[in-house]
Amino acid sequence: MIKHTNTKHSSGNADSEITVVNRRLFLRSAGLATSLGTIIIAAGCSKDDHPMIPGGEEVNLGSGDIGVLNYAYALEQLEAAFYAKVVDSFYSGATDAEKAILTDIRDHEIVHRDFFKAALGSNAIKGLTPNFDGIDFGSRAAVLGAAKLFEDTGVAAYNGAGRLIKDPNYLLLAGKIVSVEARHAAVIRDLINPKSMDFAGDDIIDMNGMDKAVAPGDILAAVKGFVKDMINGANVGK
Repeated sequence: MIKHTNTKHSSGNADSEITVVNRRLFLRSAGLATSLGTIIIAAGCSKDDHPMIPGGEEVNLGSGDIGVLNYAYALEQLEAAFYAKVVDSFYSGATDAEKAILTDIRDHEIVHRDFFKAALGSNAIKGLTPNFDGIDFGSRAAVLGAAKLFEDTGVAAYNGAGRLIKDPNYLLLAGKIVSVEARHAAVIRDLINPKSMDFAGDDIIDMNGMDKAVAPGDILAAVKGFVKDMINGANVGK
């Protein structure tokens, strides 16, 4: 489940958005403001936990490396759509620093989304339809809490899918993207709970000091409530 939002940032105007990203190679102000809950990896969710929303379609990600790339593309669509909606109308009380950080993240996610779409070409899945009805975009806590969930889930997803990639070039690119997603996750956690150690909490880092890795099936179960389409990832990496 995932979609392009109908905002000025989620489609079109890609060249200007990429230019903005090129001017901002790193996130600014990685030491600001606020925290929320832990990542909700819904491993073992049943089909009835998040039933397909009426009007949604089943989207098959495919198999092999194409399936893995479409899996990443689906997740990047979700993140790009979420941050486009956040930036289109910031929550009440957002500081200039928070606006700058969230805008940077939006720009990064748009580039990631468009990269996968271009790389996949005719093998790319369609533009998915997000379902953000459960998120109060006027609430700082709700927005940053959702951002934390999406970023932590994204890092775990890339880590879990890496072993399924057969082409070393794709693996290298995935490694570069997941490092950016981890930066996003860290700065969001710092906004939620400033000057704490939560940026590398034990809910996301294991006893060996490694980021957790989660299989595609569990990630798709975790995010399906945020997408109107039913995503079929049964053959990802096979």
